[in-house]
Amino acid sequence: MRKHKTNIYMNVKRNLTALLLLLWISFGFCAAQNREGLKVHYLGANHSLIQVVSPKKYLLLPVEEAAPEATVHVLVNNKAERTFTVRLAMNRADYLVPFDLEQYKGKTVSFDIHSGNSRSNVRDAMEDVCWDDIKLADIFDTANREEFRPLYHHTPLYGWMNDPNGMFYKDGEYHLYYQYNPYGSMWGNMNWGHSSSKDLIHWEHHPVAIEPNGLGIVFSGSSVVDKENTVGFGKDAVIAIYTSAGASQIQSLAYSRDNGKTFQFYEGNPIITSDKECRDPNMFWHAESRKWVLILAAALEKEMWIYTSDNLKEWTKESAFGKGYGAQDGVWECPDLMQLPVRGTDEKKWVLICNINPGGPFGGSAAQYFVGDFDGKTFTCDTKPEVTKWMDYGKDHYAAVSWSNVSENRHTIIAWMSNWQYANNVPTKQYRSANSLPRDLELYRAEDGELCLATVPAKEIEALRGEKALKYAAFSVGKKAAVRKLPVDNSGICEIELDINAHSAGKVNIVLANEEDEQVVMTYDAVNKTFSMDRAKSGLTDFSKDFPAVTVAPVADGEQQRLRFFIDRCSVEAFEASGRFAMTNLVFPKHPYTKISVSTDGGQCRVNKLTVYPLNMNK
Repeated sequence: MRKHKTNIYMNVKRNLTALLLLLWISFGFCAAQNREGLKVHYLGANHSLIQVVSPKKYLLLPVEEAAPEATVHVLVNNKAERTFTVRLAMNRADYLVPFDLEQYKGKTVSFDIHSGNSRSNVRDAMEDVCWDDIKLADIFDTANREEFRPLYHHTPLYGWMNDPNGMFYKDGEYHLYYQYNPYGSMWGNMNWGHSSSKDLIHWEHHPVAIEPNGLGIVFSGSSVVDKENTVGFGKDAVIAIYTSAGASQIQSLAYSRDNGKTFQFYEGNPIITSDKECRDPNMFWHAESRKWVLILAAALEKEMWIYTSDNLKEWTKESAFGKGYGAQDGVWECPDLMQLPVRGTDEKKWVLICNINPGGPFGGSAAQYFVGDFDGKTFTCDTKPEVTKWMDYGKDHYAAVSWSNVSENRHTIIAWMSNWQYANNVPTKQYRSANSLPRDLELYRAEDGELCLATVPAKEIEALRGEKALKYAAFSVGKKAAVRKLPVDNSGICEIELDINAHSAGKVNIVLANEEDEQVVMTYDAVNKTFSMDRAKSGLTDFSKDFPAVTVAPVADGEQQRLRFFIDRCSVEAFEASGRFAMTNLVFPKHPYTKISVSTDGGQCRVNKLTVYPLNMNK
């Protein structure tokens, strides 16, 4: 009898041990799994803790873009220091992103991770590949691994980029800030990334300039050089005003005393609040009224609000513009207000740039503008409310804003070269998104008397031209296409100057193509006075139903057209040579375009000039 009881006792003990082991596995380990320099504690199906025990420069996080976002709380000496999100790899690692540990030298750092996965127990969560691939390293390789990364357009070294913002010129350098996610190549974790250039071509990458704080993540804004120390942070301090996006959108100020390398938050933030959704403050010094002026996008109201200030800290709302004007289908964002010369005259007029999403002429995001007068408090538009004017007639030109403090009374803009319809899905991984070419603005008077924007590539771009241009003699062409070669070196990257006279042709077709029959078809329609670009067969297009498209721009009357095309690895930018239209479209050919052809739909066309400049960054 005693033996029987003993057997029962042993069976119960074994079963209880097994149950405790199962509970231990299912609900969390008492001990950590060790990685080199790391301890990983599995605390639940969706909760883990990583302790850094032997620090190096970076913690490398494996990202899978199809995975849900995990929320990561960074603990420094057991105090919450910051929070960010990252798509930690579950099934495969698409790429790695670095978290910089250098800033916490001599301190204890841990990462409290709350996964967004659907795991039901710890055993399944432990199978996520991120736990095998996460590691410490002293270097992070930023060498390009992308076939579509542009050669001469600005991109981040890695991670996601959207709106350019906070741009200023000082001491011979152009500073470009941008909406930036350093923890993945999809939108999120908005910081101000930072690059600088002395020539608008070659860009030096810098650490993140403005990071999220307790007021929220860092949305778009603008920067100025405070030459007269009106704000009190020192003569020539760089002042940034941006949107803090937390539970609500409020406007905050930060300042820099080292030419924009690092910023400090103003302790009196926020400086502008509202019960409406408003963002993307853009400011400038108005000399006539000796006031600072700030334009704020009231996004859902589809208005721009105008404020004035003596000191950049305290702002008075003066007026609003936009109700019922222009394109109203999407939210209004990223404003800019500037005074521009009218070409060939002594006249000047004010231009208000308004970026919208959606509601662009061919779907998704785009930039519109208004021409009028500004008296320091109120903008008055010259055109009727139903008139819409577009800065660019492609699908991939958004958040266009200008550099402040530029010399020679010059107004130079740059845009985000993508579209919110598919920006998260374009076929790159190491990085996503590029900027457009920098462009100079002025006004011209069109045939109907309307004032319109002239947009031309910045003159600095010509420095990219190689010495051995392909200069083709003039020729006539009909329905049979005349084919000319593009440079085979450097992935076919080039600038093309093309002067055509349509003569008796109704339509002139200009085609960029490769041996795989991928092609971009551009058409000058002399009858309907339009220029179009069709990218439906340009290469990879199946990542979005909205990507295959035909975009169309109006052109001036006349048979003669002078055109410029800029081709990079993932984009084609077309300009009327004097800037009367611009068209920016992404393309993703599997192989570089190697030829250009010209043909007509009938009748004859004369090609007076065809010059192809190979472009390179070695000059």
